Amino acid sequence: GNLDSKNGEAVMQLLDDLHRQGATICIVTHDPRFASHAARVVNLLDGRIVNDNGGAGRETKPLVEEGGPHHGQIN
Repeated sequence: GNLDSKNGEAVMQLLDDLHRQGATICIVTHDPRFASHAARVVNLLDGRIVNDNGGAGRETKPLVEEGGPHHGQIN
């Protein structure tokens, strides 16, 4: 839900604690502050995956050609 910044950080701390205990956490957000808590970030554009960093320590790999003749085509 929409939380103010103080409560948002409190919720993220709870989710971080749960993750350290072994829980899998899936967060959907438009806020990069909250996305930065994740080890893996998957970006969507128009319902399609355009970027997937694959998890901690992995190189970010764009999955869509930028501005090509078939913009939005998955590589």
